[in-house]
Amino acid sequence: MIDKNIDRLLVERFQKGDRSAFEEIICRHQDRIYNICRYMLINPSDAQDAAQEVFIKLYENLSGFSPSPYFSSWLYRIAFNTCIDHKRRPVHEYLNRASPDGDDFALDESSAPWPDKSLESKELNSAIFKAIAGLSEKLKTVILLKDIEGLSYEEIAEALDISMGTVKSRISRAREELKKALKDLREQY
Repeated sequence: MIDKNIDRLLVERFQKGDRSAFEEIICRHQDRIYNICRYMLINPSDAQDAAQEVFIKLYENLSGFSPSPYFSSWLYRIAFNTCIDHKRRPVHEYLNRASPDGDDFALDESSAPWPDKSLESKELNSAIFKAIAGLSEKLKTVILLKDIEGLSYEEIAEALDISMGTVKSRISRAREELKKALKDLREQY
């Protein structure tokens, strides 16, 4: 879990001219941002490009950010919007692209918080990833923030600028769709 006080202090340091604070922000959030981009864009190269773009946008806008306990929510909103922008680019066909190494659904297991690599097989990991990738953007977004990143309902509502009731409803629908997709996959084997 991200310590919000540390983020607030780093933002304040950056805004006072300490550029090394930005490097610390990157170190604290780069794995989470990459994983969000990876889940949304599928292709590792596209995810890496989007994650870099997220931090460029953050750098350009951080001086105007009002330090609050919701820094990570704001950063996640930037990440989701950046990924959506990437998907809109006609050159990309995200859901059907393979990674350069030929492994369509390989997660960065060193930093992926879920599923737990010590408990799950690569096949199950791949099935879960495919099921998440098959969700609509709205459902994928809330399930990533809640079940993978561990944000509270309030933080998700803040990050996505929607009501908590909408967050809860989308999470419920996403979990039902994932349950059905995984059940269908299990029946195939």
